[in-house]
Amino acid sequence: MQDSLTLQLLGEFIGTLVLILLGDGVVAAVSLKKSKAEGAGWVAIALGWGLAVTLGVYCSGFLSPAHLNPAVTLGMAIAGLFPWSSVIPYIIAQTLGGIVGAVLVWVNYYPHWAETKDEDAIRGVFATGPAIRNYPMNFISEFIGTFVLVFALLAFTRGKFTDGLNPMVVGVLITSIGFSLGGTTGYAINPARDLGPRIAHQILPIANKGDSDWPYSWVPVLGPMAGGAVGALVYLLIP
Repeated sequence: MQDSLTLQLLGEFIGTLVLILLGDGVVAAVSLKKSKAEGAGWVAIALGWGLAVTLGVYCSGFLSPAHLNPAVTLGMAIAGLFPWSSVIPYIIAQTLGGIVGAVLVWVNYYPHWAETKDEDAIRGVFATGPAIRNYPMNFISEFIGTFVLVFALLAFTRGKFTDGLNPMVVGVLITSIGFSLGGTTGYAINPARDLGPRIAHQILPIANKGDSDWPYSWVPVLGPMAGGAVGALVYLLIP
């Protein structure tokens, strides 16, 4: 990790931007009308997000620890592997990266928004939403997914992976969570991944976009933060 906090924040911004550009990008490819990937389905989305995380980590790892996720930053701080003084700046940089990444997805697919009449599909490119709206259970789903994410990432710090392999393993982890646990809420498991693009959805002049579903927005923020915190605490219980 670089010594300069400014460089670290730049790394978190760039990495989260790439993560959202490629992650929300695959959702747009699958969901928007007249995209060549329209209808490719959940398998494409889960694989696309896993690859997006891997590449986001590679793009930022030379500048920062490549958390790209406020829940991961919080978990690392709880585990004693990251300074508490940097937690808030990291979260701000990650969220800003999420906003800019989502804006680039909007630009890339610009002609397709007007062709897509389904407001839920458009909002789903930017932000997660529940398959069945049940706030307590939706919270628990996000909690469990992020618990697995943060606990596994901390476990990896004790493993034998090389620096070059770590991002690939993290991508496999994200893909596995998507396949196994993501069907309930769309597996935000990352507040910056949901809040940043949701803000972009709110402010961008997107055709047929509908509302940004702010009543649900607390779930993919607080659920992952709680899950990440508990994942770190459980990790600390293991000698």
